[in-house]
Amino acid sequence: MATLSPPLHTQAAALWRPWRQWHGSLERTSCQLKHAGRLQARYRGLEPLYDDGYRTVKNLDYYYESLGELVEHDSGPPRWFCPVDAGSPIEDAPLMLYLPGVDGMGMGLFMHHKALGRIFELRCMHVPLHDRTPFEDLVTMVEDVVRKEHATSPNKPIYLLGNSFGGCLALAVASRNSHIDLILVLVNPATSYEKSGIQQLLSFFSLFSDQACMAITALLNYNIDNEVHMAVSSMINGKHPLAALNRLTNNMSSFLKHSNILDKMPEDTLKWKMKLIKRAASYANYRLQSVQAEVLLLVSCGDKLLPSKPEADRLQKLLPKCKVYFFDKHGHSLLLDTFQEYGVHVASIIKCTDLYRHSRRYHRVLDYIPPSATELNEVDKATRDLRFRTCPAMYSTLEDGTVVRGLAGVPQDGPVLLVGNHMLLGIELISLAAEFLRLKGIVVRGIAHTLLFPNKKRAWSEGHDFFDFLNLWGGVPMMYKYIYELLGAGEFVLLYPGGHREALHCKGEEHRLFWPSQAEFVRLAAQFNATIVPFGVVGEDDLLQLLCTFEDIRSAPFGKEMMQAYSNHLKLREDVDHEVFFPGLYLKMPGRFYYQFGKPIPTKGRQDVLTNKQAANDLYMHVKSEVERIISYLLEKRTEDKYRSLIPRMLYQAARGPTCEVPAFDP
Repeated sequence: MATLSPPLHTQAAALWRPWRQWHGSLERTSCQLKHAGRLQARYRGLEPLYDDGYRTVKNLDYYYESLGELVEHDSGPPRWFCPVDAGSPIEDAPLMLYLPGVDGMGMGLFMHHKALGRIFELRCMHVPLHDRTPFEDLVTMVEDVVRKEHATSPNKPIYLLGNSFGGCLALAVASRNSHIDLILVLVNPATSYEKSGIQQLLSFFSLFSDQACMAITALLNYNIDNEVHMAVSSMINGKHPLAALNRLTNNMSSFLKHSNILDKMPEDTLKWKMKLIKRAASYANYRLQSVQAEVLLLVSCGDKLLPSKPEADRLQKLLPKCKVYFFDKHGHSLLLDTFQEYGVHVASIIKCTDLYRHSRRYHRVLDYIPPSATELNEVDKATRDLRFRTCPAMYSTLEDGTVVRGLAGVPQDGPVLLVGNHMLLGIELISLAAEFLRLKGIVVRGIAHTLLFPNKKRAWSEGHDFFDFLNLWGGVPMMYKYIYELLGAGEFVLLYPGGHREALHCKGEEHRLFWPSQAEFVRLAAQFNATIVPFGVVGEDDLLQLLCTFEDIRSAPFGKEMMQAYSNHLKLREDVDHEVFFPGLYLKMPGRFYYQFGKPIPTKGRQDVLTNKQAANDLYMHVKSEVERIISYLLEKRTEDKYRSLIPRMLYQAARGPTCEVPAFDP
């Protein structure tokens, strides 16, 4: 996290006049936000930790049963359907069209219906097995819907989620409609069909029936490695070996139990499907240069049907706005994969990549969707080791000054500005944000250094990284307009005035504040009648030991020149940001993190803070002194905690369960 951009801790001599000019220029923005309606009526009606359906998704038996019903009663031309289990989308949700694989059934997204149906108006394409509509006519079918929706809402994006063959279909539509704001999510697109070995394999088995060839393809599609990994992971997590084995065999037999679906296929189905996919790949590849849409590729590295990984490398070079998300342990049917250690959560990935929006330009405040219960669970899995090592203890202060365990003293309604100190590398941030979600159902929107918002072009699926965490929790770059908009929308805003200087401090500077002398954030709070909650956190000295810092490197031969070159490479300001240099450190025997949120400081009615420079400075110094007092209090009180060390905590949880709350000092 980082401090605000200029003029917050530069241009000190011209402090007051820039504030008044800047404040006046943003008054129109405040009015616009009020008309937008308190952050679009609180995230467009979607509450934090909403149920996205991923944790209660049906198994593959349901999928094959649904396919069987479709095939048995199927007739008519290609058409669209809205999944019943998707539910109702949020207000003003963008349209998402699911374009299926070469099977055409449109049920391949069933594990994601509820998650995507909450934030999109979801429609799925269905092409009956007996249908022989040419590829060009399927393109026209999708194109008609896209153009009609664009004519109705020209400023809203339209999402095309194309799976395998559907990926070719999405690329074809995008190549013919570059004037329309399209966002393509392509799952193992079949543009590499000509390079795959599936043609030769099916030719070899051409002596057999179509049903036999389709069964062979389905078995290749099935990722046995995933199922074995999942069974082993279940046993490691405490499941009985027989239960894990039962799940493994049940999933493997799902296709065989419902293989009667193949008996209902017309005789020439396989020949037609192969012809269709060959035409689709050729058509899409020929027009790739015309695709101007934003593209997100979801790629299985374990794909046995298509060379999806090298194809992703090729497509990323040809498509100008392309991001790739690799899945190391998954097969071709990525959307049907049930491997739970690193689950495939399409809705989360779209949010993490900043591709979810309601208008032509992505807006970090108005387009934000809060974390779902699954996303909190994913972050918990990714940070399990940190939570085990630090066992955070949270305290807050009631209005009468009483300190209590938990967050009862923090206001429930915004706008609230949380102001406190960074520990080394901002390591306290994840636990703070997660506990606010768990205990109060509140999203804390952090103000972060712009370096923490890289435009990632490639990512891997082994859980969420820190940059994903920032996006899921609504972090925003350090700009005045974002703080202004967030407070205007009634949000909880997390601000570290010490910024990266505290997060990358030197030896012996633990728990020290490095705040600038300006008082802008108190004026911002007063402008929106926000409540300021000072807080402190300690404990990094029980977990991390610094080996070297930028001071050590600067004093080494050529160290200053090396750091300057590093700053120039990152395009940082010369005045302060050359200190952004990551320290060397090692882990110690873990202690514990302690947080305390001080007595809330209301700014409602404090017009003097807006008009009087001295009043603003007095309030600023009061907040700073409160943070320093809290830090001193925590450093003193933690010596009374008999569970400060790791071993006593482990013994306590061994006797009472790993999820029990470990006691801490009495406030």
